[in-house]
Amino acid sequence: MRQGLGRAVFVFLLFMLPALHLIGQDQAKETAPGQASPCCPLIETAARVRIWGLHGQVLDFTSNHGVDRRIYSPSLGCFRDLYVYLPPCYDPEKPYPIMIYMHGVLQDEKSFIEFIVKPLDKAIRTGQLPPMIVAVPDGSIAGNPSRFEPGSFYINGPRGQFHDWVFEDVWAFLHSRFLIRPEPKAHILCGVSMGGFGAYNMAIKHPERFGIVIGVMPALNLRWMGCCGGYFANFNPNNWCWRDNFDNPREVVGEFGIFRIRIRNFAYPVFGQDPDAALALVSQENPIEMLDRFNLKHGMLDMFIGYGAYDEFNLDAQAESFLYALEQRNIGATVMRDPSGRHDEATALNMFPTVVRWLSNKLREHNLAP
Repeated sequence: MRQGLGRAVFVFLLFMLPALHLIGQDQAKETAPGQASPCCPLIETAARVRIWGLHGQVLDFTSNHGVDRRIYSPSLGCFRDLYVYLPPCYDPEKPYPIMIYMHGVLQDEKSFIEFIVKPLDKAIRTGQLPPMIVAVPDGSIAGNPSRFEPGSFYINGPRGQFHDWVFEDVWAFLHSRFLIRPEPKAHILCGVSMGGFGAYNMAIKHPERFGIVIGVMPALNLRWMGCCGGYFANFNPNNWCWRDNFDNPREVVGEFGIFRIRIRNFAYPVFGQDPDAALALVSQENPIEMLDRFNLKHGMLDMFIGYGAYDEFNLDAQAESFLYALEQRNIGATVMRDPSGRHDEATALNMFPTVVRWLSNKLREHNLAP
């Protein structure tokens, strides 16, 4: 009972406070300096985020630390935040694999500093993961995520060209500053929740550029419906259908105890409030529907999908319908199903070691690791 109450309080704070991204912001700004490893030269031309115990470096192209260092996005017509992680012993004369990390809904690039960078840095430092560069672009709509504008889903939509921000602007910036290996299998898209949607959406569109895609708790079928049980039905290959409307703004798509998340909280800010136009855009950008449209074949992408069996957004049913679609097309993917997992930080972090092992094996399989 206490655990349920604690989860309900957490979700209340998550969706009722106007700016979740402020959590940990003071920590990010005031983090005490750590010591770079002796073999790791500093990149003097860029400011660093100072983090205790980090052996690699996080370069600051944001406005989060007292100085505005954001990069300009021609696609969005404004300046946007970006972090770039460089591994321990980074050699600017050596090309590296590149990962683009896409954060979740109601977050921005700071979530990488808060939750991901230290375990990632440790995995690379201890040899569990080959050295790589990691770029973390801001995927919020206005650079200030709130319950009214929870996230862009990294698509070109009514609120801006967010796919192009990552695919064109960030990509060009990275290649102007760093040496990156040219092979598609050296280019990794990784995302959590909304970011998992963005990673799969972009990877399916562009397998000629990105050869590896990782989704943790990803939204992979935004038109999922169980024919008899509605949106929250469990996946059944003989009893599911396509959502055909977005005309009920109060429809519940997330259940966290007594707190309910409605479709207006997520679909309308990014896909628009006109039900017909929203449905058309969702269908166009929906990863499961893109499989045929982009003629994805086995081997074009190395795919990892991790999800919890009790996901409060029912993304487990979305993932299982997507996996069924892959199976019908003889396309393989690696799956981690957490039998007690939910849509929360604990489930995502529980998957981290498995993701590290899988990604390391894939890079070595493609001769992209030392």
